[in-house]
Amino acid sequence: MRLKFLALLAAAVLVAGCSSAPEENKGGSGSGGAAAGSSSSAPAAAAQPAGPRPGSQEELVATVGDRVFFDYDKSVVKPEGRTLLNRQAAWLKQYGSVAITIEGHCDERGTREYNLALGERRANAVKDYLVAQGISASRIKTISYGKERPVALGSNEAAWSQNRRGVTVVSTPGS
Repeated sequence: MRLKFLALLAAAVLVAGCSSAPEENKGGSGSGGAAAGSSSSAPAAAAQPAGPRPGSQEELVATVGDRVFFDYDKSVVKPEGRTLLNRQAAWLKQYGSVAITIEGHCDERGTREYNLALGERRANAVKDYLVAQGISASRIKTISYGKERPVALGSNEAAWSQNRRGVTVVSTPGS
C-alpha cells in the first residue's frame, strides 16, 4: 500500500513538473524555444513597446518627475521645483493633447480647513508656473487634498517634508 502511494505521489510530481515547463516558456520567448527564438522572437519583441506609453502618467514620472516640494506653511515654488516644472512644461509641449490635474498636499499639522486652503494655494502656484511657461490654463485643473493623502507616515520633519507637495497627474479623457 505504501509503495502504491509513493508511486502515485512520484507520478503526480512528474506530471506537475512537465505541465509547468510550457507555461514558463510561453511567457518567455514565445513558441519554438531557444533554437527558433533568434528568428521568431524578434518580431514579437518589436510588437511589445519598451517602457511606458508616450504621454502617460508612467512616462511623466519616469522621464520628468511628477512632484515639487514646499517649505513649511509656504506655497512658493522653490528653485529645485522650478527646474522640475520647466521639464514638465517641455514634456507638456511635446504632448499637446495631454491634460493634467495638479494636486496640492500638506503635512499633518494645522486644521483640516487651513490645510485645504494651503493645498489649493500650492496647486495654483504650480499651475501658475506652468502657465507662465506657455502651457494653456485650459489643460490644467487643480485640486487640494490638504492633509488627507499623506505619502509618508510619521510625525517628524522627514515625513512632513515629503507630504508638503504639489503632484502633477495626467488626466484621463473625460475626467
